Amino acid sequence: MRSVHFKKKTFTHSAPALAIASTACMFVFVQPVFAQTVAAISDSSKNEKADGAIATVEISSQTTRSAVSLRGSEIQKILPGINPVKSLQTLPGVTFATADPWGNNEQNLSLFVHGFNGQQLGYTMDGVPLGDQQYGNYNGLSPQRAVISENVRNVILSSGAGNLATPSTSNLGGTIEVFSSDPLAKQKTTLEQTLGSYRTSRTYTRFDTGTFGEGNAAYISIMRQDARAWDFDGKQGGKQLNAKFVSAKPSGKLTLYFNYNDKIEPNEDSTVHVTGETSAPYTRPFLYPNFPAALTYLSPTGATPAADGSNYHNYYSDAQRKDILTYAKYDLNLNESTVWSNQVYFHRDDGVGVVAGPIGAAGLPALFSIYFPNQDLKKVFGNSGYATRTTEYDIHRSGLISNLRTEFGNHQIEFGGWWEHNESSAYRRWYPLDVNNPSSPYDRPSNPLITQYGSEIRNNVIQLHLQDEWRVRPDMVLQAGFKSSLQYAKGDFPVQPKAGAISGGSLALPVGEIDTKKWFLPQVGMLWDLSTRDQLFINIQKNMRQFVTYGGGGASPWSLASQSAFDLFKNTAQPETSLTYEAGLRSKRNLDLGPLNKIDGQVTVYHVDFSNRLLQISPTPVISSIIGGNPILANVGSVTTDGIDLAGTLHFGRNFSFYNALSYNRSVYADDYSNGKTLVPTSGKKVPGSPEWMNKFVASATFGEIDAQLIGDYVGKRYATYTNDLAVNSYFMLNLGVNAKIPMVQNNFIKNARVRLNITNLNQVKGDSVVVVGAANGTYNTFPIAPRQYFVTFGADF
Repeated sequence: MRSVHFKKKTFTHSAPALAIASTACMFVFVQPVFAQTVAAISDSSKNEKADGAIATVEISSQTTRSAVSLRGSEIQKILPGINPVKSLQTLPGVTFATADPWGNNEQNLSLFVHGFNGQQLGYTMDGVPLGDQQYGNYNGLSPQRAVISENVRNVILSSGAGNLATPSTSNLGGTIEVFSSDPLAKQKTTLEQTLGSYRTSRTYTRFDTGTFGEGNAAYISIMRQDARAWDFDGKQGGKQLNAKFVSAKPSGKLTLYFNYNDKIEPNEDSTVHVTGETSAPYTRPFLYPNFPAALTYLSPTGATPAADGSNYHNYYSDAQRKDILTYAKYDLNLNESTVWSNQVYFHRDDGVGVVAGPIGAAGLPALFSIYFPNQDLKKVFGNSGYATRTTEYDIHRSGLISNLRTEFGNHQIEFGGWWEHNESSAYRRWYPLDVNNPSSPYDRPSNPLITQYGSEIRNNVIQLHLQDEWRVRPDMVLQAGFKSSLQYAKGDFPVQPKAGAISGGSLALPVGEIDTKKWFLPQVGMLWDLSTRDQLFINIQKNMRQFVTYGGGGASPWSLASQSAFDLFKNTAQPETSLTYEAGLRSKRNLDLGPLNKIDGQVTVYHVDFSNRLLQISPTPVISSIIGGNPILANVGSVTTDGIDLAGTLHFGRNFSFYNALSYNRSVYADDYSNGKTLVPTSGKKVPGSPEWMNKFVASATFGEIDAQLIGDYVGKRYATYTNDLAVNSYFMLNLGVNAKIPMVQNNFIKNARVRLNITNLNQVKGDSVVVVGAANGTYNTFPIAPRQYFVTFGADF
């Protein structure tokens, strides 16, 4: 088998010069700017050795931007089965929070990177675009639904600006790239079983065929997880299947991938806070499955207790998602210095978000009276006092990614494009909840009483890029390029709401086309090897976020209050853009200070000018309404961000290391804005939800066949409103992991028998994990930090 290699330096270090390496976390600044080696099928022996204290890392290409990689084996040490994106919370500049220890619940997920929220980043899996990760997703799926966590090879975070070739319409603030592992060269079966708190059971198995024929190999893998939610009786989890085939030959490499995911995730309600309140509950659990208690909770007319206010209890809520994702990729070796890669993909999502709640809460009597005037609403909806609301999603995406990479003397040129066609829909429906036959959160409702609205949006995206990497001299590389981003979107509403059925809306939701085209989004950078131990990088890049193409809700033009509002937005609004400046120094030093023998790390400083910020101004002052409302959506000014990340690892021989990442970020609004009635004073205020100060550490130790890691995560104070009148306190959380091999059961049949103990929230901290920001002042919502939980994982290879 032949691999294509470009004429550039290849660095191999047991403790890399351009890496932050530790026994607990292997951080590698390696995202290829240009050249990508056509990789061989993985060697199983190398993968087994990857669990050692210090692994060998090969850097075949370097980057002019800050890019950090976390290996799959290190991800699983944090917690087996963890969301690959949640594992990035140990990296500098990243705030990731959910109300469950795995990071699986998408409804209460919060992610910030250098002041940008999760919907302003770009996401891919093996190069396939995953959309912008909104909970009510319209253009992708979450990484943990795209690949089983244990099958992740590595995750790369580009925290300032992503690669020009990244297929994304939302990567204002950087990219997160997830890569699945390739099949192993040797036949092997892997089995892991996790048991733990709240009846957790996670089963993972994978069979690798080993190499067969001429350079062929494949694997098939399945996963099933079940767990009880920690604060209510809800069953979390689902099942997933991955299959991958690789054929590596001198002419090129063929990769086929298939993923099926069926997931049901019970949601929990966020706690509403208002100025001056002193009695908001820490959790807001559902009443399911105690139906008798749910019946006695309401008044005879379906009203909630007045004492509960906005923090009333629903009967249940959940997210049901079924996804099929598949791709075929061929890397063609045209000659020794030219590779032409082509990838086609298809994604189908069938999803529904469900809430079963009281008919007398959150403005529902007025809504239902529009459809059933002068009727007994309790009797209409099954005589239980509850109704079930769904938002039903459907996504059909297909696309093509093509990149040509070649070398001319000291220049390495890449030219490529991405095209995607997406048809998505969202229907809002209401169903009865029969007092004699109550529904379950694990079944999809049928036969709706009301279809409040239904949207259909067709979207075509075209992205082109061209870049040149010029090695000016042996120790210096200059890079320049640009990308073009074009989006053509058309939205219709086959089902229009009745007058008054959308809060703040008119008779008809808007329909029409919006085309947005940015032909020149440039990037320039420099990489300078100051010495064999030090490297300087500088990067300047402009990015754009295309308009959201989702109908009926969210920060989308097709969710505006009227056709005239849509037309005004179309003619006057501009897509969000960012101009990112970043510079950094990567370094390593061998030391002779007693037990301390090595230090390596990186410091990065950055400045971002974020322009044409789009704000969804909610029609309801408190985030409690489940009717759905049409917001004002407008450009409200700019944001200026300045920050610094310092991350490094102290190595104490081969058996102990200490990694620490300190981050400071100051993101400030530059303008006031109008909410349609008054001027909201946000100029000079800090971006809510994103802390200024963060510090993370990982202390790692190895004792023979036992290794342990203690992870610390400090998140500073976060503002909770746009005017900064309310905030949530800082917190510091510890997580512990201990892994040991079981030598007494090793034999010719059972290999690498192992057991792992993980304790999340070791110090039992309480506080706010997720801050939901939706108001200028006076109110915000939160989700709580999950309590201490224990997990034991048994694994072996056969």
